[in-house]
Amino acid sequence: MSKLKYKLYIKCKLAMWLTKTRIEMVKENRKTKKKNLEIDIEDDLLKSELDVNTSHIRIPDTHRMGHGNSRQDCSSNDSADGTKPSRIRRLGRRLRLHSRRSCHTAASHSQTSKILKEEDFAGIALIQIISAEMKFKDKWLACITLGEQTFRTHVSDQTDKPTWNSEKKLLLEKHGAHLARISVFETNRLSRNNLIGYCEVDLLEFLSQDCSSDTEVFDLLDPSSASTVVGRISISCCIEDPVETEKTFVRRILSIVDCNEDGELSLDEFSDLIDAFGNKLAAEKKEEIFKQADRNGDGVVSLDELATLLAIQNEKEPIINCCPVCGEVLEVSDGLNNMIHMTLCFDEGTGNQVMTGGFLTDKEASSGWMFKLSEWAHFSTFDIGLRSGSSASHILVYDRRKKRLVEEIIDRKIVLSMRAIYQSKFGLGLMDNGAKEILRSLSEKQGKKMDTAESAKEIPNFIEFFKDQINMDEVKYPLEQFKTFNEFFIRELKPGARPIAFVERDDIAVCAADCRLMAFNSVADSIRCWIKGRKFSIQGLLNETCSSEFVNGSLVIFRLAPQDYHRFHFPVSGTIEKFLELPGCLYTVNPIAVNSKYCNVFTENKRVVSIISTEHFGKVAFVAIGATMVGSINFSKKEGDYVKKGDEFGYFSFGGSTVICVFEKDSIRIDEDLLENSGRSLETLVTVGMQLGVSIKKQGSVKLPNLRNLSL
Repeated sequence: MSKLKYKLYIKCKLAMWLTKTRIEMVKENRKTKKKNLEIDIEDDLLKSELDVNTSHIRIPDTHRMGHGNSRQDCSSNDSADGTKPSRIRRLGRRLRLHSRRSCHTAASHSQTSKILKEEDFAGIALIQIISAEMKFKDKWLACITLGEQTFRTHVSDQTDKPTWNSEKKLLLEKHGAHLARISVFETNRLSRNNLIGYCEVDLLEFLSQDCSSDTEVFDLLDPSSASTVVGRISISCCIEDPVETEKTFVRRILSIVDCNEDGELSLDEFSDLIDAFGNKLAAEKKEEIFKQADRNGDGVVSLDELATLLAIQNEKEPIINCCPVCGEVLEVSDGLNNMIHMTLCFDEGTGNQVMTGGFLTDKEASSGWMFKLSEWAHFSTFDIGLRSGSSASHILVYDRRKKRLVEEIIDRKIVLSMRAIYQSKFGLGLMDNGAKEILRSLSEKQGKKMDTAESAKEIPNFIEFFKDQINMDEVKYPLEQFKTFNEFFIRELKPGARPIAFVERDDIAVCAADCRLMAFNSVADSIRCWIKGRKFSIQGLLNETCSSEFVNGSLVIFRLAPQDYHRFHFPVSGTIEKFLELPGCLYTVNPIAVNSKYCNVFTENKRVVSIISTEHFGKVAFVAIGATMVGSINFSKKEGDYVKKGDEFGYFSFGGSTVICVFEKDSIRIDEDLLENSGRSLETLVTVGMQLGVSIKKQGSVKLPNLRNLSL
C-alpha cells in the first residue's frame, strides 16, 4: 500500500470513528431529554390532581394541539395501583395526546411572546399560498418570511403548475415588519434547494386595497435581476375576524371533552373542562353558563351554542387563565394580547394545510436532507447572536429596510478554513510562524490577478453565486463594460440608488457603506457583545491619532462582504484634518475571526485612519481596514477638503473589508434599532445613506465682541 493510500485509509477510519462517537453521544442525550420530559409531564399532571383550584394543566411548550380521536382517551387505562384516574387526570392525558400531532416548533410561536400595545396592533393576517405557474417542470416548495419568522409549504408533485393551498396566520404591527417575502424553490438537490423566483408583498397595503377578491397574482422575479419574470404565484390574504376566531377556538377546545363525538355536551363534560382551566370564578358560574345555553332544559347543549355563549362570556369576564395549547399563563386584564396569543396558537384556519414553521430564513426552510442530517448531528446550526467556532456555520443578519432575517452567502469551504485558523491556538500559531507573510503575499498576488483581462471571466460566476444579494439593476454601467474583475468589484451605482437621509441636516449622521453594521455606545459594550480579541482598545485602533475624547466614545463597525457595493462614503459633513497609514496583517474581518479570542483583527490589520472635524459631532475618526484578499485601500479625497455627508470617500479593491467610525463621548445618539440588534450580537444589513444617529453634542457658546473696545 502506497503512503498516499495509507494516509487516506487512516483519515477515513478516523472520520468513521468520530462520526460513530458523535452519533452515540447524540442518542444518549436524546434518551436523557426524553426521560426528563416524561418526568416533567407526570409531575405537572400530579400537581394539577392534588390542587385543581390553584394550578393549571400545562403542556410543554415544544408541543402543539392537533386533531385527535377523543374516544380512545375517554376510557383511559387504570393506573398502576389499580385505582381509576380522576377526571382531571384523564382530561390532562387527552390534552397531551391532542398536542402530539402538530409538527410546529416552539420557535414559530415566538411572535406571541412580546407585549403589544393597542395602538401598535394592525391585525392578524390569514395568508394563503395557493398555486404558481413556472416555466419548467420540477418539484416545488414555497416559503414566506416576515420579520424573524419563516414558514414553508409542502413539496408539490413534478409539475410546472404547483398547487399548495397552504396557509398561516401572521401578526401585523403598524411599525413592525409588514413586507413579506415569498420565495419559490426547486427541490431536485440533495443538500440545498435552488431559489428560482421571489416576490415581496406589503401585507398592510395589500389588506387596505378596495378589492372584491382576497386573491391576487404576483410576478415571481429572478433573484439576480428584478426586471426578469420567471413565473407567477397566486396568494390570498385577509384580516382574521377576532370574534369568529374566538368562537372557533372555543368550539375546538369543547370538542376535546366531547367523548362520543356527537356534537353535544353534558354538564359533567363541560364542568371537567372548566375545572381544568383553574379559574375559580368560572368554576362557580359554570352551571349558570350551561343553563343559559340549555334552553330546552334537557341537560345537553350543542357545541355551536355553547361556543357562542362562552365567547361572549369571555369578553365580559375571561374564563381561560392559561392557554390550553401551549400552557402559557394569560393576564386576565390584557384582552388584546390574550386574543393574539390564542389566535396564533390555535392555527386551524379553513381546513387547508397549515405551513410548517420554526425557521429563521427561507434558506433554512428550503434546506435538503443533507443539511438536516448535519444539524441533527450538531455539525451545523441556524441561530441568532454571538456564535463561536464550531457553531458559526451560518451567518444571519437583520435586513433593516425589509425588517427580516437573511443569511449571508459564504462558501462552505471558506467557513471551515476560517474556523481552523481563527478559532484555535494551533491555527493562530501557524500565523505567528510565517503564515502572516504568506497571507499578505497571497493577497497582493490575488489583487494583481484581479486587475488582468483574464479575471473578467470570473464576473458571471461571481454574480451567479451571489445572485440573491447583488442587484444588477442598480449598477451604473452594463456588464460588458467591465474589462477586469476589479473594475466590476469597485462598480459604481446609478445616481439616486442610495438616497441620503435628511441630506440638508448636518446634525444627522448616516451609514458609510453597504454593509453589516454593529453599533455600540462604548468600547466596553462592543467587547461584551462582539469583539472578542484579547487586547482590543481604541488606543490600539487609532494609534497616535487617539485623543482622550475618543477613548470612551461610541463605536460603529461597517463590515463589507465580497458581494457588497465596495465604495465607502462620509457619514458626516466636515473637514478632513489628517490621514495616518498603519501597516499590519491581513486577517479576515468575518465574524468568525472578529469573535475569536485568539486574535485582534481590528488592531493588527493594515488600516488607514482619517480624522474629520465637524460642527455637530466634534472630531470623528474614520478607519478603513484592509482584510484578506484586499489589494488596496483607495481614497478620492485629500487632507483639507471640506466634504458633505454621503459624498464618496474611497473604495476597497477585491476582498472583504471593514470601516470603523469612532465618535467622541456624548456626541451622538445612535438609532435605537441598531443598538438593540447589536446588543443581541446581531448585525444589521444597511445601505449607504441610511440614518445612523443624531448629534447630542452641546454647541459651544458664541463669543460676542466687546462693544466698549469698538470704534466707529
